[in-house]
Amino acid sequence: MIVLAATPIGNLGDASRRLIEVLEAAPVVAAEDTRTAAHLLRALGVENRPKLVALHEHNERAASADLVEAARDADLVVLTDAGMPGISDPGYVLVEAAIAAGVDVTAIPGPSAVLTALVLSGLPTDRFAFDGFVPRKGRVAWARGLATEQRTIVVFEAPHRIGASLADLALGFGSERRAAVCRELTKKFEEVARGTLGELAERFADGARGELVVVIEGAPALAADLPSAVAEVLARASAGERLKAAAADVGAATGLGTRELYEAALAARRG
Repeated sequence: MIVLAATPIGNLGDASRRLIEVLEAAPVVAAEDTRTAAHLLRALGVENRPKLVALHEHNERAASADLVEAARDADLVVLTDAGMPGISDPGYVLVEAAIAAGVDVTAIPGPSAVLTALVLSGLPTDRFAFDGFVPRKGRVAWARGLATEQRTIVVFEAPHRIGASLADLALGFGSERRAAVCRELTKKFEEVARGTLGELAERFADGARGELVVVIEGAPALAADLPSAVAEVLARASAGERLKAAAADVGAATGLGTRELYEAALAARRG
């Protein structure tokens, strides 16, 4: 079978006994970076020296078929540099190919930067959405598209882009939207900075060091009555969003009909 194995995101002490046992017995390990995998084996005191093969974003689609066939005869352990394979890291394409080929897939759960940041953020944890990395371009439009999302939002960002990114998120979500920037989770210099997006944009204007996770508060539930919903549509249109798109988003959030909202907003704008 294929074994997706979560690895520490910073603190080696977070490696589970089950992870070490599986690595001790693994004949083959597919790793995002074979050098990082070899270092992890040594750091964990694993005496086994499995065959290490590369599985990264540039070769995953091409390599998956052969790896799946190899997993029919012997277990294949999959590692990324940190965290769970498949979460903004290689793994999904391999799993997709394995399922199609009828090869079993299992996982060794473990450290997760997404969940660690979420529970440390101080923001609601009952419902959340993970949206990968903040896009490099069009960040304001991307944020506006998520501005009515009522679930807490978790994203990754690179340290050299964090200042500009937070400034754009403050424009898209609103500068008063609460958020948290979680840095170097589980490591010696772990830091969780909490505040509004406007405050955090100022704090990190010059960038930051280390691995970063940003957690953003979800939008409050919109009133379901038509006048309040129309006012929300018009406010979003005034901020630069297309009227029809705003009506669709507000309609989805309130349960009101998109056509009804759009026509009511047009009438209100004319009158």
